[in-house]
Amino acid sequence: MVNKPAIGVAAGVLVVGVGIAYYFYGRSAPPPSQPTPVLAPPPAASSEPPIEHPVPSPTATPLPALNDSDSAVKEGLSSLIGARAMKYVVPEDIVRHVVVTVDNLPRQKAPAAKRPTVAVPGAFLVTGDELHATLDPKNFERYEPMVNVVRQLDMQRVSNTYFHFYPLFQSAYQSLGYPNGYFNDRLVQVIDSLLATPQPSGPIELTRPNVLYTFADPNLEALPAGQKLLLRMGPDNAAVVKGKLKELRALVTAPPQ
Repeated sequence: MVNKPAIGVAAGVLVVGVGIAYYFYGRSAPPPSQPTPVLAPPPAASSEPPIEHPVPSPTATPLPALNDSDSAVKEGLSSLIGARAMKYVVPEDIVRHVVVTVDNLPRQKAPAAKRPTVAVPGAFLVTGDELHATLDPKNFERYEPMVNVVRQLDMQRVSNTYFHFYPLFQSAYQSLGYPNGYFNDRLVQVIDSLLATPQPSGPIELTRPNVLYTFADPNLEALPAGQKLLLRMGPDNAAVVKGKLKELRALVTAPPQ
């Protein structure tokens, strides 16, 4: 797909470059024998952002309205993760919760009330005391049941289901206040943010300024919400999630057939 704003910028750079070259070279060169042609102004850039990663055209199968989509989406999810794993899914407003959570993962906070999955069971585990605490590796075990569901996912089927319901995701994304936004492009940005999560080499030190623990390293505490979640689940679980995200990224950025 043509990137109109990029073309406009490139044209502007070309015009400026030619103008500078003419200024320095033309002062000593003989005047041209032919009159300089009048260049037409470059076309105005589109007011809408370019779509970087278009999804395939929707199928002819009609979709329910966004407000009535939970039943159909749950059926699609169940076919992907199995009926037993549906206990991890919040059954209401699934599409909206997915979109809100995806949009917020690269930000400092992702509201728990809007997440599409239930809270991870068990208490947050630390070693040490409030003056010198580190993240207990046993804490990682709390995430293993959910990560095992992710481990079994067929990402080709996941992407096919995503493309099938994509008009609903797009509608929910635009209703967040992005009337010209494209959800798949945002999804790719978020995947890239998650894949860039650093992995500390040693124990992760914590501090407890108030009720909740935070990362003692200010660089870790300043990370986006999605990256901090991957740190909390441990390197092995994070590696599984990152591997599936890489597969998904390749599928949702492939040129539509």
